[in-house]
Amino acid sequence: MDSPITPQAMETVMIRRPSVRGAAIITRPFFWLITLVVAIFIVTPAIGNNVELRESLLLAAVYITLASNLNLMLGYAGYINFGSIVFFGLGGYICVWLVNSYDWPLWLALLAAGVGVSALSFIFGIGILRLRGPFFALSTIGIVEGVQAFVQNFTPWGGSSGIYISPAVFAPLGGPARALWVVYFALVAVMGLSLYLSYAIKTSKFGLGLLAIGQNEDAAAILGVPTPRYKALAYSASAFLPAIVGGLYFFKGAFIQPSDAFDLTLSTEAIVICMLGGQGTVTGVALGAYLYEELRGYLLTSETFSHFQLVVAGALLLLIVLFFPGGLMGFIYSRFPRTQRLLE
Repeated sequence: MDSPITPQAMETVMIRRPSVRGAAIITRPFFWLITLVVAIFIVTPAIGNNVELRESLLLAAVYITLASNLNLMLGYAGYINFGSIVFFGLGGYICVWLVNSYDWPLWLALLAAGVGVSALSFIFGIGILRLRGPFFALSTIGIVEGVQAFVQNFTPWGGSSGIYISPAVFAPLGGPARALWVVYFALVAVMGLSLYLSYAIKTSKFGLGLLAIGQNEDAAAILGVPTPRYKALAYSASAFLPAIVGGLYFFKGAFIQPSDAFDLTLSTEAIVICMLGGQGTVTGVALGAYLYEELRGYLLTSETFSHFQLVVAGALLLLIVLFFPGGLMGFIYSRFPRTQRLLE
């Protein structure tokens, strides 16, 4: 049963959010905080051509983008989506296929991947978003398995063997070495767009509707929120940038196969990140993604803990649910209430 809308949530809807709508987002301090983070990601690895730092920040940018877009459904609308990896994988396949087989420019292939996957997710969303709670969560896992089975048997995409990108594809970007930097800067730009999008939605009328759905969907519908349309739009919006990230990620690797493109582990990690940082917050999800990527990197390179990455992730999720349901940002807000005026 849905929980009633709490007084705190009503205060958020009735008082805090209208004041945000009255001011242009670009004048808000948080907008410039996002810009500063993006600038740091761009500048720090470029100084001294630090390839190791670039690769570390690249993975962080991927996790931030995936988690920020998952947060639209999980943190705002309250729907747990285990199938967000579908957006990432399909975007990767569409982009790699168009670039490698039809010589499309990278930017055009990425746009086609984003629009195509977003349109498909809107159509699927209309159907599966009629489900709620565990039934919706299980249906998203079914979609992952179904799409992966289709791709494994789809000959134009290489079936189970996948697609290898020809080295000649990187020539327009100045060769493979320079292409790595181009892809990195593009991923950072997409990361910035995902944070701006999450912030813009949260402070909009559309975002208010999603937050109301997350609190109590039936009550939101009675109050006039068009819940089916809002949920389908949020589901579609949460697919666009992850599809582009998938295209960039697999273009960089010059290879894509079903087991990598539709790995449920990545979806689970995105959920852990949202819970770790604080679902429903922009800052918390970004901070959680960065911290989780650093932890993941340490575990994978450790001789002792290299095989316990998922065990640690599961234990971390359990600890958060039991003791810190608000995540890092919930803890910070409770200790330093004034930070909520600056950090979203």
